[in-house]
Amino acid sequence: MSATRDHLGRHLVAVTGMGLVTPLGLGVAESWAGLLAGRSGIRRITRFPTEHLKTSIAGQVALPEEAGRPPLSSPERVERMAALAAAEAVAQSGIDARFPGPLFLGMPPVEVEWPQRLELARQTAGEAAGRYTAMIAAAEGRRDLFETFLFGGIGERLADRFGTEGAPVSVSTACATGASAIQLGVEAIQRGEAAAALCIGAEGSVAPEAMIRFSLLSALSTRNEEPERASRPFEKTREGFVMSEGAAALVLESLESARARGAEVLGLVLGAGERADSFHRTRSNPDGGAIIGAMRAAIADAGLEPGQIDYVNAHGTGTPENDKMETLGMRAVFGEAPPPISSNKSMIGHTLSAAGAIEAVVSLLTIRDGILPPTINHETPDPAIPLDVVPNAARPARVARVLSNSFGFGGQNVCLVLGAAP
Repeated sequence: MSATRDHLGRHLVAVTGMGLVTPLGLGVAESWAGLLAGRSGIRRITRFPTEHLKTSIAGQVALPEEAGRPPLSSPERVERMAALAAAEAVAQSGIDARFPGPLFLGMPPVEVEWPQRLELARQTAGEAAGRYTAMIAAAEGRRDLFETFLFGGIGERLADRFGTEGAPVSVSTACATGASAIQLGVEAIQRGEAAAALCIGAEGSVAPEAMIRFSLLSALSTRNEEPERASRPFEKTREGFVMSEGAAALVLESLESARARGAEVLGLVLGAGERADSFHRTRSNPDGGAIIGAMRAAIADAGLEPGQIDYVNAHGTGTPENDKMETLGMRAVFGEAPPPISSNKSMIGHTLSAAGAIEAVVSLLTIRDGILPPTINHETPDPAIPLDVVPNAARPARVARVLSNSFGFGGQNVCLVLGAAP
């Protein structure tokens, strides 16, 4: 391996910029400080009425432009948070001209939401009142609706804003979405198709309809009286995940390109692995094949052995199903002496499409500062989960390589290996 190539002769992929937006704050510094302090960003929902919802808590991001006005729609929130994270990452990278590569955006699927549907229904009359055909007719000429809720539109506007090259790529792979966006950027640079890539994961789905859908799946925690204690990954009394929102962005470059322009290298993305099992819309195959395969593939892609991984940033949702399957994967990949593993979701909740990108940034910060973020709310250990989950308090550690896991509904799994700057 040369100084700028990996074990397969591919361009090494450097990280030169990072941005974060989470319920703990706007910006990398504020969010990272909250995670190390073990602070929870989960609160009672204030954005919309929750009287008839089984779950009334979530991780919410307070956007300055929402003060004193109706809440933004989910696509608008995705775009605002993605732009905030990307602006921070690009500024840190020192790229001050047109961005020299493509945009890869991980975001949720979007659709016209209930406030807009009700607005259109009110414009209909007679026997057709409220019917979809009449609502479609009422939406005729509503370019604002079309542009707001067009899936690819967010990526196009972000590409214009940051001056990225080529057509932006928007991807949605359930809870692995943010990691998928990074994987696309990594592979484009490794193949020599791009010198740089702007990779973003963003989520803004804390809204009534999405909450109801996840609640119907019995996937959400209902510990409404204790919001800060509701997200309990790997703990015996866990009962479901806490929905959240946020965004993260990474500026990726070939190490050769970063060095040529004198950029500070914050870390490396050494490898990526993906597997899908198509077993069930929400459950993983009980054999754990896709989860185990994604972890092993990422480690092998990085040219490493499992014993060279110092820490695992867990998917760690707090659902009985996920935590059990992730434990199975850890034992299968690492044997009887797995490395420490902890879940940021215990503090910020499950940011869905943003999770993989947020956790990649946190993994790089873990390497930079040599501190493992904790899994909070770990009160009653689960004897079926014999892992070091860094319970309740951050811990100093020597960390050079991190495996970051992202396991999505429908068996969509992506794992990333992050490493220290050379």
